[in-house]
Amino acid sequence: MLKIALPNKGRLSDEVRELFNDAGLEVRVRGERALTASLGGEFEAIFVRAQDIPEFVADGAAHAGVTGWDLVNESGRELELLMDLEFGRCRLVVAAREESGITSADGVKDGMRVASCFPRLTQEFFTKRGQQIVVVPVSGAAEIAPHLGIADIVVDLTSTGSTLKMNGLREVVTVLESSARLVACKNNDAEAARKLEELKQALGSVLAARGKRYLMANVPRKVLPQVRDVLPGLNGPTVVDIMNGGDYVAVHAVVPSKTIYRTINALKAIGCEGILVTRIERLMP
Repeated sequence: MLKIALPNKGRLSDEVRELFNDAGLEVRVRGERALTASLGGEFEAIFVRAQDIPEFVADGAAHAGVTGWDLVNESGRELELLMDLEFGRCRLVVAAREESGITSADGVKDGMRVASCFPRLTQEFFTKRGQQIVVVPVSGAAEIAPHLGIADIVVDLTSTGSTLKMNGLREVVTVLESSARLVACKNNDAEAARKLEELKQALGSVLAARGKRYLMANVPRKVLPQVRDVLPGLNGPTVVDIMNGGDYVAVHAVVPSKTIYRTINALKAIGCEGILVTRIERLMP
C-alpha cells in the first residue's frame, strides 16, 4: 500500500483532510494521536510535521506527500511536483520597517542582517542578486526581529500582509509564491506512479468541482440562442428534448457559483422556468 505523508496539525492539515474525504479517500484514524491512518483503504497516511514532509518523501519513507511549496523549496530536496492543490496560498516576502527607507530589494545593503524561518531561500535570493547579507535563522515570529534589533529586515510568509502592517513592516519584494502541493518521490516504480496518477485525478476532480454548480432549466426553444450566451458551460449547454414538452427543452450546464444569482435572473428574464441548481461533488472535464 502506498504511503502518503500528510501534515499532522494546523489549518493545512484540516484542508488536506477535507480534500481527501471529498475525494472518497476518508481519513480513518484509530485515535486522535495516531501517527498513521487508512485513506479510504486505498492508501496509508503518515502524519508528520509539514516541514518534514519533503524529507520523508525524498528519502522514500513515503511515496508522496502534501505540504507547502515554500517548505519544498526550503528543503532543497529534489521531488516530483504532481499538482497544485490551490489552497494554503501565501507569499514569502522581504519586509522592512516603515521608517527604514527601504522600498525595494536594491535598498538592502551588504552586511544587513535578515531574520527568517527560511534561511536557505533567503540566502539563495540575495546571493542571486549579488547582495551579501547575514542570515539570522529564527523559528517563528520573524516580524518582531527588527524591533528588537536582532535584524534589519525579515523574509517571512504572508497571505494578506495584515500581520506585517500591524507590526510596522512594509513588503519590499516577493521571493516565492506558495500553496499546498502534492509531491512525489522521484524513485517511485511504475506501479506506484500509476496509483499516484489515479490519486491525482481523484483530487483534481474535487478541486475542479469547487466553485461550480450544476444548473438545469426548462427553456423555450425560441430563446435557445440567448441561453447559449447566458450558459456557456464547459463546452456549451446540453440541450435535451422533454417528453410532451412542446415548445420547451431542458438545458443543463455547469456554471460558476459566484455568478449564479445573476445567471438565474438572466434566465428568468428570457422566459426560462423550473430552474434547479445543485452542488457538484466531482468534475472530470
